[in-house]
Amino acid sequence: MQLEIEVDGWPEPAGNGDWETLASRAAEAVASVEASLANPRLEASILFTTDAEVHELNRDWREKDKPTNVLSFPMLGRDELLEIAQDGPPVLLGDIALAYETCAREAAEKGIPLEAHATHLVVHGLLHLAGLDHEISPRDAQEMEALEVKALANLGLPDPYGDA
Repeated sequence: MQLEIEVDGWPEPAGNGDWETLASRAAEAVASVEASLANPRLEASILFTTDAEVHELNRDWREKDKPTNVLSFPMLGRDELLEIAQDGPPVLLGDIALAYETCAREAAEKGIPLEAHATHLVVHGLLHLAGLDHEISPRDAQEMEALEVKALANLGLPDPYGDA
C-alpha cells in the first residue's frame, strides 16, 4: 500500500522518527494481519491534523458537530476491495484524519505515549477503510479488535483494550 501523509498541527514525536514513518509502519503491520490491505495497488491518505479540522470534517461529512480522534473515509466497499487484482494501476482506498488534541488527551488519560495511541488509531482507521466496522455488531467489533491487537503486537505495542 502506498501512503500519502500530511502532517499539520502535530509536534514532532517524542522518540526517534516522525509521523510519516509511524504511519508507514502501522500500515505494514495491519497489512500483515488483514490480507486485503496487502495489495500493492492500494493508495491511502493520512492527515495528522487538529481537532478544529477534524471537527469540521465530522460535521460536514458525518453530521456530528464535534471532534473525534480518527475519521475514515473509504472509497471502496469491502466486496470491491476484495476483487482488486494485484496488478494494474493504483486504486484509492480512502482517507484517514487524526485529531491532535483529542489523540493527545486520550493518550494522556490512558497513560501511554502519543505515538502508541496514534499508531493504534492509524491501524483502526485502515481497518475501517478495508470495510471492517466495529459498530455493526458485537461480532464485528471483536473481529476488528482482534486484528488491531495482532497488528500492534507485530509492532511491539501492547493490547490497547487490555486491562493491564
